[in-house]
Amino acid sequence: MKIRDADILIIPGLGNASPLHWQSRWQAKMATARRVEQDNWRHPVRSDWSARLNADIRAASRPVILIAHSVGVLTVAHAARDWEAGRVAGAFLVGPSDWERPDMEQRFPGHGFAPVPREPLGCPALVLASSNDPACDVTTAERWALGWQARFAVAGDAGHFDESDGFGPWPEGLMAFAQFAKAL
Repeated sequence: MKIRDADILIIPGLGNASPLHWQSRWQAKMATARRVEQDNWRHPVRSDWSARLNADIRAASRPVILIAHSVGVLTVAHAARDWEAGRVAGAFLVGPSDWERPDMEQRFPGHGFAPVPREPLGCPALVLASSNDPACDVTTAERWALGWQARFAVAGDAGHFDESDGFGPWPEGLMAFAQFAKAL
């Protein structure tokens, strides 16, 4: 599928993606891309974030390709239960964040992202993880990918794929996304 033939939905993680973050830069490069806006970027709540994502999917006029990062990946996993079959053409999932960790409930009471669903997403998906991500152990990300029936790849020592890890423009990631989309 050509990117121009799809509605690209960008699903950032905690705190949103700054203008220098790779998701914001990609959004600026793709005419059909738009961000899934959340009411509270500082305290994610699964029910709110999933509902907003599903509303944006329903509002799309073309097949949808999702680009999610961090807790945005978990938002996709939870929202997938309510997708209309065939609406989502694919999901490109980068650097999932493990909200099943006990400290996450202390930091974000009532977040609702745990437990993380282990059911197939219902669309082709790729989970791209890092071998040294402080937000999610690579084995956990791989286990989730298996449950989601997603392809799984490790980008080496990429941290959490944030600006502080050197992921501003991230042209290699954009090329990987283009290849992913082309295969849909």
